[in-house]
Amino acid sequence: MAQSRALPTPPIAAPSAADAGGTGHTCWPRARILSPRATPRTGRNALIHFAAMLARELLRHDPDRVRAGLAARNADPGLVTRWLALDEARRARIGAVEEKKRERNAASTKIGELKRRGEAADEMIAAVSRLKAEIEADEAALETLERELRALDLDFPNLPHPSVPVGADESANRVERVVGEPPHFDFPAQAHWDLGPRLGILDFERGAKLAGARFTASFGAGARLERALIQLMLDLHTGEHGYTEVLPPFLVLGDMLVGTGQLPKFAPDLFKIEGHDLYLVPTAEVPLTNLHRDEVLDAAALPVRYTAYTPCFRAEAGSHGRDVRGLIRQHQFNKVELVQLVAPEASDAALEELTRHGERVLQALELPYRVVCLSTGDMGFAATKTYDLEVWLPGQGAYREISSCSNCGDFQARRANLRYRPEGGKPALLHTLNGSGVAVGRALIAVLENGQQADGSVVLPAALRPYMGGLERITSR
Repeated sequence: MAQSRALPTPPIAAPSAADAGGTGHTCWPRARILSPRATPRTGRNALIHFAAMLARELLRHDPDRVRAGLAARNADPGLVTRWLALDEARRARIGAVEEKKRERNAASTKIGELKRRGEAADEMIAAVSRLKAEIEADEAALETLERELRALDLDFPNLPHPSVPVGADESANRVERVVGEPPHFDFPAQAHWDLGPRLGILDFERGAKLAGARFTASFGAGARLERALIQLMLDLHTGEHGYTEVLPPFLVLGDMLVGTGQLPKFAPDLFKIEGHDLYLVPTAEVPLTNLHRDEVLDAAALPVRYTAYTPCFRAEAGSHGRDVRGLIRQHQFNKVELVQLVAPEASDAALEELTRHGERVLQALELPYRVVCLSTGDMGFAATKTYDLEVWLPGQGAYREISSCSNCGDFQARRANLRYRPEGGKPALLHTLNGSGVAVGRALIAVLENGQQADGSVVLPAALRPYMGGLERITSR
């Protein structure tokens, strides 16, 4: 484990009196589009018509590499065997169709010659009719094979980057660095689920009354603190890090979730609008990553950097019994997201940069944290490499995730048809990256628990005070 070092607290530009109620965002130029697709695909299954999560050439020519990557990720290597069998059957059927089309064309030519000579062509015409029926049947079978192959494509997770530690679960994660010292209190540290209600700023019971379990209502300084954290993060990422702020729809089409990898695998974790092909966003990664789907970007416009605040909605279908107290795992939570679209050769460095951008928020908030490289068995489905930022929570006596920063390589770009044109070259797939910049509710938890005082009040970090109307401390109301 890396040695702990002092937590830097570089200043963050405070909002002026004129924009204290706004965001004070810097305006950045939008990426220039070189050319859109001539006929963009639309409709529910549009993306699935051409998308594969992994390159089919890789599966055909280096299946052992894919098997090894799947095994490292606790995924089924047998996916490769099933895929290869379907692909072989599909290609054999294509060959059969093409051969029959050549026979049909040759026969049609012969029929023309016979007719010009005034000779009978009945047998040849019957043969062409039989070939036509066989071709139609073969093409229908081919389409069935292709649908099966596309569906299997979607089951493959991304392959791990060579630098990722190999392991079955989080026990193999690698701590990269520890920043800041956890505070030492001369009183028993309280968790936020006790602090918040006692301060009158968090009400779990009334949130549950309104919407059921895993919902919370915030009041007064609690509601303002959440809003202040959002503003600080957006100002930081637009003003210091060069991101363009986006306010996307909070509902997205199913294709968008296919593009980023939430569908079909994670359908149980999503909130779908009944009767519509629309879903509540589980993260702003989905709309931000898909903004340029079916487009070809000019290489000069890269990197594209977007940030957005959205509420996020997750059913947490697989988390029953986990983190049932407090704000850690809610069905609705706020988050500021970071997304980058970059050239392939730039994505490794871009991941380090994006991770530093997430760290900068924690530094501005004077929070102790650590950076952890996730193992092959602990990474998300679409990631090739992920760094988790874990903030120290005194009330739990543990580091907890507050941001995941991932390089997805060309995995999502292949699904969403995200391309750019290298100088003098043909269109190529972009690499996509995303990360929380950061999860707002968890930042609120960390501010409350790390700033708690013996009298039950909470001292706010200096960077937040301008966004809180100069308030330095939250006390009971």
